[in-house]
Amino acid sequence: MTSSPLVIALKIHKFATAKLKSMSLNQKLPGYLLGKYQLIGTVTFSVLFALVFLLIYIPFSDTAWFGLGQSDMFMGTLVFIFVSILTLIASRTLMYRSKRLFELTYLEYTLWCIGEIILIGAFYTNLTVEITGGLDEKKIEIFGRSLLYGTIALGVPYLISGMYFSINDKNKTIRLMSYENVVTDEAPLPENSLKKITLFDNSGTLKLSLSPENLYYIESDDNYIKVWYTDSKGELKQYMLRCRLKTVEESFKGSGLVRCNRKYIVNIKKVSMLRKESDGYVLDLANETIPPLPITKTYTDAILSYFTDESPLLEPMDE
Repeated sequence: MTSSPLVIALKIHKFATAKLKSMSLNQKLPGYLLGKYQLIGTVTFSVLFALVFLLIYIPFSDTAWFGLGQSDMFMGTLVFIFVSILTLIASRTLMYRSKRLFELTYLEYTLWCIGEIILIGAFYTNLTVEITGGLDEKKIEIFGRSLLYGTIALGVPYLISGMYFSINDKNKTIRLMSYENVVTDEAPLPENSLKKITLFDNSGTLKLSLSPENLYYIESDDNYIKVWYTDSKGELKQYMLRCRLKTVEESFKGSGLVRCNRKYIVNIKKVSMLRKESDGYVLDLANETIPPLPITKTYTDAILSYFTDESPLLEPMDE
């Protein structure tokens, strides 16, 4: 009966290999996989999936000792479940906090997940030897099987969660973009121009719609964005909504809303000056209360392309 988990593990490996081939391992991990609620959802789903898996496959394993009916196994079972859940929570909390220090790649994220499986597998192996009185010589065999079961119990929900969040993120982007596709009898707008900038939150609720002439820049704040704009009196205002900066970037690509670094998207028509400093380029906006926005190397070429003679976005906005 132990061949069934092996077959499942091989299928998981085949699917994961195909998925990895379609992307660069050094590519930065999408932000939607590292959000607070996404990580909580991944841990919750993984724990529930693992418990169901163990209930199904443990009866067919000769190295499993779990049980809630026998008093001698009850405490061991609770200890293993508690430590495993605590390990996942600690690991994902560290992952969430580390994104402020560096960006994870697909390869680093995969290795991180493998590390979680190894840690839990090692704990299970030592606990098994301690509870069953097994010989240390069997540790390698028990550890190997624990890695197999761990790959299935955690690998499957990790993949399913990743696909779900990916599809959900794409749906939000499509919903945001489709709002501009409205039938109208007005003259068509020039290419790369916007009549309205309409923003939805993560639940798909329309939160803000404003004229491009009033928008200066959009700032990322964890899972939220801050929209900086001027009201009818010309005063600079801020509006916060729950939405990813990446979603806005993809939705308004080619519109003049341009990413200049990890934290900001700038309305290129509101740029009064582009200047070169010792540490790189910066953008001055047409509002003295707004501090200069730095341009990182990743986005320098894209920003500079808007300041060529061929760029249709060079024409100033009507104030």
